[in-house]
Parts: sequence; C-alpha cells; structure tokens
Amino acid sequence: MLVKRYFITGLLIWVPLGITVWVLGLLIGTMDQSLLLLPPELRPEAWLGFSLPGVGAVLTLLVIFVTGLLTANIVGQRLVRFWESVLARIPVVKSIYYSVKQVSDTLFSGSGEAFRKVLLVRYPHPQAWSLAFQTNVPGDVGRHFDEEHVGVFIPTTPSPVNGFYFYVKRSETIELDISVDDALKYIISMGVAAPPKNLAIDAYAGD
Repeated sequence: MLVKRYFITGLLIWVPLGITVWVLGLLIGTMDQSLLLLPPELRPEAWLGFSLPGVGAVLTLLVIFVTGLLTANIVGQRLVRFWESVLARIPVVKSIYYSVKQVSDTLFSGSGEAFRKVLLVRYPHPQAWSLAFQTNVPGDVGRHFDEEHVGVFIPTTPSPVNGFYFYVKRSETIELDISVDDALKYIISMGVAAPPKNLAIDAYAGD
C-alpha cells in the first residue's frame, strides 16, 4: 500500500508539471516559427551556431506590441481601414476575416457583453444544468421569440474551444457571480478545480 501511495503522490507532482511544460513547449515552438520570416543569415542559429528556443516567441510578442503601437495613432488606423477595405472586396476572405475580427474584438478589447457573464442553462435535458457563457442578446432573431432570449455558448469538456451555440429563455438561466476564468478552469478540469463554493446567484429559474 505504501508503494502505491508514494507512486500516486509522485504522479500528482509530475503529471501537472509535465503537462504544463508540454503546453508551454508547444506554444513557444509555434511562436518560434516566426523566425522563418527572417532571411537565413539573420536567424539566431546563423550567428550563434545553434538554435535557441524562445527567440521566435520574443520576436512574435515584439511584433504584436509594435503593431499595436503603430496602429494606435491616426495614421495607423487609416492604414488598418485601408487594409480592411481591401479584404472587404474579396468574398470568401471577407466573411472569414470579419467573423474572426468580431470575436477577437469582443474577447480582447473588453467591449460588449460577450463572454462577460457565466450562466447555468438546462442542457442536454431539462433535468441537467451546464455552464455556459452569454455571448449576445439576439437582434433580428429576437423578434421571432415570444419572450426575452439570450445567446449562449456551451463549451465542451475538457476542450472549451468546441461547443454549442443556442438561444435560450433568459428566465430559464441562472447567472453566476464567478469570473469567466474560474468557469473555464472548472470546465477544463472536468469539475475537479471547482470555483469558489459561495457562488452568488443573481437570477434564479425555478425547477
């Protein structure tokens, strides 16, 4: 029994650490691909004699920062509008670009209501509840409903990037006083890393 106990204790130490290192390695390796944009003679291995992991990640973050710095002024904003007007003339690219842009603007700019509220909704059947994120209040779609509905995204476990999008009655949702980050931790961990127990419920839908 002691051998089993020590083995499990070791797993509890190494599994989270190993997965964390693997994810970080995957992210850094992906960002390191930005070095391929540089001429071969300017890449770190050309003047160091060996490959240095992480340089591409620094370059990627630097490019993102400089891009934000340049587009924060009037000239940069005009260039962005010109570039977007060019993309708007390409049928398929236009649909993809503006759909992704709308999502990224909502998630990263802090504007709008999308992914600002964590809800409980009845899914996949009336006796079950699932965590969901409110994405919007339906516009033209809303006029087809008899009462107020909200758009919700129900992520899957353990990969919250996939999920389902539904319109549900606002009266049949429970609004939770927890952050989106806490809800994502709960979903990714399959309920193991639970959010705080003192959840404040702002709206309650009766059974």
